[in-house]
Amino acid sequence: MTVLVRALVLTAAALALTACAGHSSGPPEGFTRLADVAPDIVQEIRYHGEHNFVGRPITGYDAPECWLTEEAAQALAAVQADVTAKGYSLKVYDCYRPQRAVDDFVEWAEDPADDVTRGEFYPRLAKDQLFPLGLIAAKSGHSRGSTVDVTLVPLGSEASPPWVVGDPIVDCAAPVGMRFADTSIDMGTGFDCFDPIAATASPDITAEQRANRELLVSAMEAAGFANLPEEWWHYTLADEPFPETFFDAPIG
Repeated sequence: MTVLVRALVLTAAALALTACAGHSSGPPEGFTRLADVAPDIVQEIRYHGEHNFVGRPITGYDAPECWLTEEAAQALAAVQADVTAKGYSLKVYDCYRPQRAVDDFVEWAEDPADDVTRGEFYPRLAKDQLFPLGLIAAKSGHSRGSTVDVTLVPLGSEASPPWVVGDPIVDCAAPVGMRFADTSIDMGTGFDCFDPIAATASPDITAEQRANRELLVSAMEAAGFANLPEEWWHYTLADEPFPETFFDAPIG
C-alpha cells in the first residue's frame, strides 16, 4: 500500500468515526423503547419536529421515539391498561431527553432575539423569565429516563394533525376549538404551556378540565408516578432506577 493510499484509508476511517460519534446505537442499558412494551400508547414526540416552544427540532431527537427505563415503561404500560378499560389511551409528548437537548433549551433561552413561539407557548411571560422561574433548567429529570410528559386521548385516537412553520400560532391557554387541535381530551391548556393555568390544581380551569386532570393523576399515581404540580402533563416514576444519572445518548 502506497503512502498516499494509506493516508486516504486512514482519513476515510477517521471521517467515518467522526460521523458515527454523535449517533446512538439504541437506548442505554436499562432502557427500552416504549413501543416494544406498550405499542398501543400514542407517541407524539414534539421535540423531534417544529411544534414546540423552541420552534424547531431539538438536538438529540434524531428519531420520534419514546425511550424510558424498563421500570418506567412497564409502569406506563400498567397505566395504559387501566385507562383503556375506561375508554382512553395515553399519549406521550416526551420521554427520555438527552442532556444535549437540555443544553439546547438553555442556549435557546439565553437568546432574547429568538422569540417566535411566544404567542403560543408563553404569551404572558417575557422570554428572560423562563430560566429564573425554573421553566427551563440546566438539568432535567427527563434525562434520567423515568420522566414522561403524557396526556389522555379518546381510545382509537392518533397523534395530532401535523403542524408546520407558517401555521397559525394560538395561545396555548385558549379554549378548545381555538388553540392547536391536539387529540388530547381537554386538560385546560396545550402541552408545554408556560402559564399558571397549566398547574395541575389550578383554580382557573373548568370542572370538566379538572376532572380530566384528576383522571390522569389518579391513573398515573396508582402505577407509581408522581406529578409535577406546575405541569399537568409531567410525571416521574417515584422509585426511579437512576435518580442521580443524567444520560446523553441521542434518540435514534
